[in-house]
Amino acid sequence: MKVNNIFSKVVLGACAVLTLGSCNDFLTIYPTDKTVAEDFWKKKADVDQMVTGAYAAMIDYNVTERCIVWGALRSDELVKRNGLSNNTIDNVLAMNLLPSNGYNSWSGFYNVINRCNIVLNHAAGVMDEDPEFTQGDYDAVRGQMLALRSLCYFYLVRAFRDVPYTTQSYEDDDQQMQVAQMCPDSVLTFCIKDLKEAEKIVMRSGAYGYNNWRNKGYITRDAVYAMLADIYLWRASMNHDQSDYESCIEYADKVIKSKDEYYRENYRVSVSGADADQYHLTDGRGLSTMLSNNNSIESILEWQYDGDHNSNTALENYYDMSGTEGQHDANGNVEASQLFNSPSADANSLSGTKIYHSKNDYRMWNNVYLANSAEALQLAIRKFVSRRGDLIDIENRNKGEEKTANNFPAYQRNWIVYRLTDVMLMKAEALVQTATNDSSSVLRSAFDLVQTVNKRSMLQTAKDTLTFTDFKSKVGMEELVLCERERELCFEGKRWFDLVRYAYRHMDGVNSRQKLADVTTWPSLPRKFTSVIVRKYDTGGDAVAYKMKTEPFLYWPIARREIHVNLLLKQNPVYSDNETSSKN
Repeated sequence: MKVNNIFSKVVLGACAVLTLGSCNDFLTIYPTDKTVAEDFWKKKADVDQMVTGAYAAMIDYNVTERCIVWGALRSDELVKRNGLSNNTIDNVLAMNLLPSNGYNSWSGFYNVINRCNIVLNHAAGVMDEDPEFTQGDYDAVRGQMLALRSLCYFYLVRAFRDVPYTTQSYEDDDQQMQVAQMCPDSVLTFCIKDLKEAEKIVMRSGAYGYNNWRNKGYITRDAVYAMLADIYLWRASMNHDQSDYESCIEYADKVIKSKDEYYRENYRVSVSGADADQYHLTDGRGLSTMLSNNNSIESILEWQYDGDHNSNTALENYYDMSGTEGQHDANGNVEASQLFNSPSADANSLSGTKIYHSKNDYRMWNNVYLANSAEALQLAIRKFVSRRGDLIDIENRNKGEEKTANNFPAYQRNWIVYRLTDVMLMKAEALVQTATNDSSSVLRSAFDLVQTVNKRSMLQTAKDTLTFTDFKSKVGMEELVLCERERELCFEGKRWFDLVRYAYRHMDGVNSRQKLADVTTWPSLPRKFTSVIVRKYDTGGDAVAYKMKTEPFLYWPIARREIHVNLLLKQNPVYSDNETSSKN
């Protein structure tokens, strides 16, 4: 079987390259035959081109689109824009995840994986050819490629569960590839092993110099720490493993400490007292501007778009605002669900009907248009799309109806992979699970993290901040953390994965060391998880809930074309290959 048929549309030789001297040169194409030609892999520049080519592949439209669809559209936060005709999105929202659905293509991620493998299998030899390519240079390259490959596999595990894992590079169309799937526990164990090596050899965060885009555009130590915290949290949730929750906390603390040290070193902040701020979060009045400006101080890892040689067209196609002056309307594929349209008292519970618990939350106004418009069934997305100044005078807003078109030149908007508050809330989630009882002081520590994130986004004069006495049970705190993650990280491709972790923690009989296709019965999904997923629907929610039965429904089917060319692949058992949505 030829490799170009196995992972569809994977370009093995040509490398879209960022040069190390500028983030603008994203599309320098290197000839296919030169990837393996005798005059390649001779110089440090050859390695640099291949490394940055791997990063360039990560900003491919198909990758960013799947971050949105896999991580956000399937959750309760997004609906199809009213009036849009798109049968593929209709099927996703109706839970008809057919093997022919284009969204279940994993080729973009395997393209990046293969590029990483090519570098990992060739770069060491360049040290013998070019004295300018030192051991230190090689270590930094190796660490980045191990981490980038691990991140791609982590996305695939969260989307498909059982996926092919390979460290072999495929550089010739005549190479045949038949690779069976691995269970998620095995894939994640390999990822953790690689990331633990990477954390020792990648550049420390901030090493590229003050305000240099590479500090956030390349994988540095903080990014590796964040990945490890995220993977441990996922595996802990699947396996109900206390030691993995503790490892999540350990690596989240490493991120927090590193960010704190960088801030103090570069902004001349001194420690004063035991309660000195260690997070240095942007004030809520500047939060929207921070998120709209690439590579903010709170950011850890972002995929870079310069708006000239490349554009974040996936963000444009899904979240766009356009129109003539004074008549701007959503023009993307999706909008925010009705859960975002007004505050409610039950917003800190997964049984709640809204996202925000207070109209004094800056995020309520800055994340969407038509905020506080209780009758709206869907709302245009403001976050990432508008660069209009932050909405400071909340108390005098008239429903937040002012709409402005995107004014990013050619969608020069990075995709945020990790930022500080994301990691803080990972730690809070893990802390809750390590609490031994409802009176544990650990719950208070988790609450303090949530309160720090929440409070910075509240109107300074507001009195309706969170109170620990309302959430001092393990159940209450678990739900509070997930609700705060939604308020803070909405539309960033996190929500579906957050909810799947919740589902796993409330399921018995999950075996992450066994592939879905090797068993005939699977644990049922918790009812509360299903009720959260369907609460965004104005109509049709009951039908969707009926289809969401057991663990395999959390995942996408493998694309039909992949099944047909790789005979070792086994389809997700609840999906058939004949245009019906489910066997069970």
